[in-house]
Amino acid sequence: MKICILGPAHPYRGGLASIMQIMARVFLHRGDRVEIKTFTVQYPRFLFPGKSQTVTDPAPEDLRIVRCVNTVNPFNWIAVGRKIRREAPDFVLLKYWTPFMAPCFGTIARIARSNERTRILCQIDNVEPHEHHWVDRPLNRYFLGAVDGFIYMSDQVRGELRRYTQVPALFSPHPLFDNFGEKVGREEACARLGLDPTMRYALFFGLIRDYKGLDLLLDAWMRLKREGGAVGRRLIVAGEFYVPKEKYLRQIADNGLREDVVLHDRFIDDASVRYYFSAADFLILPYRTATQSGVTQIAYHFDLPMVVTEVGGLPEIVPDGRVGFVCAPEEREIARAVSDIWDEELLAEFRENMREEKKRFSWERMCDRIVKLYRLVCDSCG
Repeated sequence: MKICILGPAHPYRGGLASIMQIMARVFLHRGDRVEIKTFTVQYPRFLFPGKSQTVTDPAPEDLRIVRCVNTVNPFNWIAVGRKIRREAPDFVLLKYWTPFMAPCFGTIARIARSNERTRILCQIDNVEPHEHHWVDRPLNRYFLGAVDGFIYMSDQVRGELRRYTQVPALFSPHPLFDNFGEKVGREEACARLGLDPTMRYALFFGLIRDYKGLDLLLDAWMRLKREGGAVGRRLIVAGEFYVPKEKYLRQIADNGLREDVVLHDRFIDDASVRYYFSAADFLILPYRTATQSGVTQIAYHFDLPMVVTEVGGLPEIVPDGRVGFVCAPEEREIARAVSDIWDEELLAEFRENMREEKKRFSWERMCDRIVKLYRLVCDSCG
């Protein structure tokens, strides 16, 4: 097939770009023709909360990536849509994660599919964003109405999707992130990160936004420390703040956790990810809200047990008592789960179970579902 992938890719950083590039490689290995169209402008600088949107690494040589999409220029949307319409791929595969992209993607999709050949498919992360704005619903309606079929990764997203559209939609769980290399020895990982190898570490990883519940975790850690459960243990917080960090720094100080929290407040590049997941005993996702999380799929790749909260699709990905613990998004319950999981025999059991459990998270299966969705859409269109 001839496939156009539209969304983040090199030189843009982060998990979304990795997802689109990995899927492109899977389709290429199957013999399909694939081009990725990515951004010249993704977010205007004043709307981007991080320090940089791009990486300086060279572009992957095995992929055709064309930078041509400007998310804030309507004339560009029309031009890109017309170009895709002329190129007439079998389908355009979009990644949708925020209503900000709706005007751009919705316009391109409507123009591209007007050739009556090209279908518009979307792998959708979120319908309703974690931080709500009054414009979300009209923007979602505009974009979602331009799509012929969806791949969703949690039941919550499916429920939200059905409030907007009844077009074909298939479930496929978030595949593993297997692009960060192999696990290294704990001593080497600690040395790389400047950590004391005599300590044991729990890991909070990823971009820091309020809905991810870092404040709950810090309060839970204070409780754990007060009860004597943090002796010889440290919490690594690794990720760039996408919210003002002063309140978290103040909370660390007020809770007396300056010696307990190892703060690496920066974007963690791909080459460094494996050291964090090799140094830690387990991962903690104390989220207040969620659909699914790519961070869980990094943990699966490295056989790292997890403590997650019972929100969104997280319990679907992390079976309670098999690869970790699922708890309520409350300080007391998070502290209890952290205390319970820190047992060598239990961690070893969880790691063993993860080797079996992660077999259901494959990129081949995701791409199979995309092809099946394409056929369903074609059948429904007659």
